[in-house]
Amino acid sequence: MLMLTPRPDSKIFYGWYVVAVAFAANFLSVGTGFYILNAFMDPLCHANGWSRTDVNFALSTGMFFGYLVQFLYGTVVEKIGPRLLMVIGPFFAGIMFIGIGHVTALWQFYIVFVLLYLGNNAYGGIVANTAVSNWFILKRGQAMGFAAAAISFSGAVVPLVAMSMVFAIGMKWTTLIIGLFMMLLGPIAWFIVRDWPETYGLLPDGLSGIGNAEEENQGEELDAADLLPNQFPDFEGAEWKFKDLVRAPAFWKMGFAYVLTLAGVMGVMSQLQPRFADEGFSPMKAMVLMAITAFIGAVGKYVWGSLCDRFEPRRVISLLMAGAGIGLSLSLIKDCLPAMYGFMALFGFCMGGVMSTYPILTGYLFGRRAFASVLKYLMLFLTLPLIGPIAAGVSYDLTGSYDFAYALYAVMAFGGSALILTIKRPVPQA
Repeated sequence: MLMLTPRPDSKIFYGWYVVAVAFAANFLSVGTGFYILNAFMDPLCHANGWSRTDVNFALSTGMFFGYLVQFLYGTVVEKIGPRLLMVIGPFFAGIMFIGIGHVTALWQFYIVFVLLYLGNNAYGGIVANTAVSNWFILKRGQAMGFAAAAISFSGAVVPLVAMSMVFAIGMKWTTLIIGLFMMLLGPIAWFIVRDWPETYGLLPDGLSGIGNAEEENQGEELDAADLLPNQFPDFEGAEWKFKDLVRAPAFWKMGFAYVLTLAGVMGVMSQLQPRFADEGFSPMKAMVLMAITAFIGAVGKYVWGSLCDRFEPRRVISLLMAGAGIGLSLSLIKDCLPAMYGFMALFGFCMGGVMSTYPILTGYLFGRRAFASVLKYLMLFLTLPLIGPIAAGVSYDLTGSYDFAYALYAVMAFGGSALILTIKRPVPQA
């Protein structure tokens, strides 16, 4: 069976092929599990008599179990690498997505959505991030920013395409076609993804020198850190034991700073199309506005990730969280198109950087060697922001508006911005 094999003499560093697959993985996993409700919210509610709170509870429940299982996936990735999971996950997730078009009861929808998230997180999330992290250090921000750009890019494409398909061919055919498309990622990952560059005589970022080092050591087995230039002493980072990790203030501060900000990101982006529709726009125009916001977020993911390569990541991330808070505040100004467009531009650009910088900051604070083992614990924090979509649904059902939830999100984002600045780079106990 033919498959791509990394070559030391290749003009294109093989890690970028891995980034491309991670991009596709993030696009499908987030687009079909999170953003899809912008297209399915009203059809599901109207067809089954469900409220928006009912549907949002499915989203939060699915994401809760999805983030919990990332702890398991993180452990598996440590043992066998990301490739196998990225092959199996799309098949299972695709089957579950097809099931969305066949549910007739709310409890069935909840079960299918939870299983969809379990499948999606087997090839996205920590698995895709680890695949990229294994291949990059110096360009980690750029590589992860590009891979994470797919998260927001999926929000610009998947709901718009799905809504058009629902209008044209109905829910069942839409879920069938998209589900089958998801399954195609499995064979692609098998052909392209490789777990570690060192296995193929390469160094992360395409750094040179491994060939000479091997010759000088006459075939002796080398650790990657031995092959790096002296100017990159923190290339690998240290091993982190769980007992040391939970004693590190950086672990808790980072986790809760992102909790505060992500609650708003999840709450807004899970149902931005319905909010625009509530403002008087037609369903399709509201979807276009939502897609534009998500596309701006895709650009933001790459830009913020690249900025983390050039500047101190903690300050970059604090700035983007503050920007998200300002953008949310603009959304509260009523009957003002400039304020609405300002919200779309500023919030979209800043919210795009939140999830792309999460693994970047993990690698910066804790190093490549411990990336998967630390990130799997940090991912548990992400179960807490799931209150965001529920808060949005409750705000709408009780007041007929999302404004109360948006105001709360803004305050929380400012809190996250301040907390990030207090983080100090941790040192494990000897």
